[in-house]
Amino acid sequence: MIQCNYERMEDKIKTFSRFGDTGKGGITRFSLSDEALASREEFVMRMEAIGASIATDDMANIYATIAGTEDLPAIVSGSHMDSVRQGGNYDGILGVLTAMEVAETIVKEKISHRHPITVIVWTNEEGARFEPAMMSSGVICGKFDKETMLASQAKDIPGYTFREALEKSGFKGKEENRLDSSKTKALVELHIEQGPVLEAEGMDIGVVEGVCGMINYEFTFTGQAGHAGTTPMKYRKDALYAAVKTIQYLHDELDQLDSKLVYTTGKISAHPNIHTIIPDEVKITLDARHQDPEVIKQVLAVIKRIPSVVEQCEVSYEEAWSRKTVSFTTELVDYVEKSAQECCYSNRRIYSGPGHDAQFAIDLVPTTMIFVPSVGGHSHCEIEYTPVENCLKGANVLLNTILHIDKEH
Repeated sequence: MIQCNYERMEDKIKTFSRFGDTGKGGITRFSLSDEALASREEFVMRMEAIGASIATDDMANIYATIAGTEDLPAIVSGSHMDSVRQGGNYDGILGVLTAMEVAETIVKEKISHRHPITVIVWTNEEGARFEPAMMSSGVICGKFDKETMLASQAKDIPGYTFREALEKSGFKGKEENRLDSSKTKALVELHIEQGPVLEAEGMDIGVVEGVCGMINYEFTFTGQAGHAGTTPMKYRKDALYAAVKTIQYLHDELDQLDSKLVYTTGKISAHPNIHTIIPDEVKITLDARHQDPEVIKQVLAVIKRIPSVVEQCEVSYEEAWSRKTVSFTTELVDYVEKSAQECCYSNRRIYSGPGHDAQFAIDLVPTTMIFVPSVGGHSHCEIEYTPVENCLKGANVLLNTILHIDKEH
């Protein structure tokens, strides 16, 4: 069985880790920043070196294609190159690097393939510089209004819009070059797991069945400000205490639901946030994720049981945003599993908690994903790490998955 090359894989990881290097083992590579543009230029240079043709669309997504022997729809693989602030060298970019390695292996080993093979680089997946996340795949797949996205303002340069960054980048292309259902047979995105499950269970490969549905709610607790030194405890309307009691209630209730449910209170704001004043308004968020819509309904039921008054404070809540569970193309999921087994790699089926461009692409073309382990489950931080050996295993599964799609379609 033909496999990808360890040395080439290692070289790609090391080379691209230089673009936006923080000096602390990670990267800050915001979308369409100088660092991101340098990484894109390196990508184009390497893909042209193996004979790929390069195209970009109106959202600066890049498509590097090696021709097939027949006039057939392309098999697409890739991910994003932008990062969060002080992120790691694997989130997103590994999907691009493994797709590059697969294309290079096919070319150098002269592997016959009927379909064109396209390596895609999505623009602004993280949303760390220009909100929202998965911006360009969202525009291409009809999730976001393009004009609204173009007006998104950078967090690092006041008033600087995505439109301006796009025009300046040199990577803005034609709308006709977009990912197109009529010209695409399938899309396979490789990604690090970004969690601890695969490593903890000793698995080489995650066979991704879909992306978990989620809800995000914001709660507001309204009390009465007062002097911290003069207001007796029994007369207080402490909004922060009400919030704490509610967080405890949510934990107690949600822990009784399915063990795969994950939930987080990740944001708390207290007003006036002065140590000598009783808080009169506190806001908290709840992020809950599960693959089964019925479990999400149970979470909503728990939320709706929160009293309108807690510890003498008024309680209100509203949905900030949500997404439904996304299921990937069954046949493609099976190809990933088959390829992992053929490579003799341990594997398990898994759902993704984080969002990915692939979850939008599924509405346009048949899609699936491949996960490789994240050491310690760390991601979105500088200690994010996946050994080259595991990256190579992912590339090998990706290669064989693409060849299965090519052969059987």
